[in-house]
Amino acid sequence: MLGAKPTLAGEVVTLRPVTAADAATLKELMADPEVGVLTGSVHSRAEAADEQYTLDQLREVYGRWAVADDRVVWVIVENATGRVVGESVLNDLDEDNLSCGFRIWISGATGRGLGTEAVRLSVGHAFAVGLHRVELEVYDFNPRARHVYEKVGFVHEGTRREALRFEDGWVDCHVMGLLATQWRG
Repeated sequence: MLGAKPTLAGEVVTLRPVTAADAATLKELMADPEVGVLTGSVHSRAEAADEQYTLDQLREVYGRWAVADDRVVWVIVENATGRVVGESVLNDLDEDNLSCGFRIWISGATGRGLGTEAVRLSVGHAFAVGLHRVELEVYDFNPRARHVYEKVGFVHEGTRREALRFEDGWVDCHVMGLLATQWRG
């Protein structure tokens, strides 16, 4: 279901299938501390400043993901500039239940509708290939992302209380889902 890796073009972004050659650009973007914090990939702002992956590790991972049958990983290209600004991913495929997970991150390109369109394109692809459900997790300290997900049609389904240890406290994780029958395209 997710073996095909199409390029998806919108008005403000184009989602292009990732390749190992994208690793250097994505590594640069991942150096944005906000990316690590808002995705829950780190446990402190200090840790966000540390290098998480080597370039060789990222080349290997993106090379593997580029041909994987259980996910689609796209780089998000801002149409106005041609610049890669992040990644959008359908993953955790459950073929028996026609569902998958979704995640996205964008570095330094907020407030212009890029994320909203990237989410719409990604989710639209999931439903176009026959999936019934897409779900995601968003941390409580990322209301901007939650707003985008709600705008696209995701529904809050529950909260994993204190699911992320961050600095000296705990952060709730909200589970959101969208069904093909609710998709407004």
